[in-house]
Amino acid sequence: MSDAVPILHMITPLRHTSPFDVNMAVDAGFHDIATYVGVELKDVVPLTQDAMFSRAPSAAKRTVLFIGGKDASLALDQMAAAASALFPPFEISIFADPAGAFTTAAAMIAQVERHLLGKRDKGLEGARVQVYGATGIIGGIAAVIAAQAGAHVTMVGHMVIEDVQLKAIDFRKRFGVTLDCAAASTDDDKKKLVKDAEVILTAASAGVQVISREVLEAAGDLLVAADINAVPPTGIEGVGSNDDGVALPHGVGVGALVIGQIKYQVQHRMLKRIRESDVALRIGFLEAYELARTLSE
Repeated sequence: MSDAVPILHMITPLRHTSPFDVNMAVDAGFHDIATYVGVELKDVVPLTQDAMFSRAPSAAKRTVLFIGGKDASLALDQMAAAASALFPPFEISIFADPAGAFTTAAAMIAQVERHLLGKRDKGLEGARVQVYGATGIIGGIAAVIAAQAGAHVTMVGHMVIEDVQLKAIDFRKRFGVTLDCAAASTDDDKKKLVKDAEVILTAASAGVQVISREVLEAAGDLLVAADINAVPPTGIEGVGSNDDGVALPHGVGVGALVIGQIKYQVQHRMLKRIRESDVALRIGFLEAYELARTLSE
């Protein structure tokens, strides 16, 4: 292992760096951390070059660029821009996890898969998945991960279908996944939709209940419902934050803190792995998902 000091460069397009991510980085062993705010896409390549050319090649591999923010598509674009600047032997590691969404979505899908064991022979493959709060950063990435696992995914918006259609088009261009779209602003709208759902994912804003007990009762084919909202009221009525397989009118529910425990472990281990590595790593939501599945076994 190189004796070069690991350095973490944290960039975000926002006005502030996330204290959550800084705390996670310190707890994973990073002590030399630099933060950069208001970073636009055009700034990423020169910042990356400054980080990679200022150290010897062996030390470049102990240099890490962490990409934050609250926009999944922008974070993916920034990750691609940073990667485009790299070439041997000046290669640094890149870890994208805007708003913790990549690790959270990965943990959410991994937990759903765990609870599908014994209920569906092929797990998520072919499963009918509905994502509520799909215009948000976590919901959108959860939809992509589920679709890449072979699920038939419907992204559900709260007001107008066009909001989720724009996301679906972007994700189809980026990842080649086909995502259906719907809008549901009332319980009656949702009851019509959930009749076809085997998996329900809720990723709405904190403190917003998305799925009521009445809607759950209409979901006759439901196997698993998972929620990432830990702020009362939770996103799914009857699913508490610490619930791990709680019985619902149909299927079982998984709460936010159960998902959060896996999310925390994934981010911590990824940060630790990338800090200790002598090989340049690139970590996005697919790598986070692979680890989350292992931790959820």
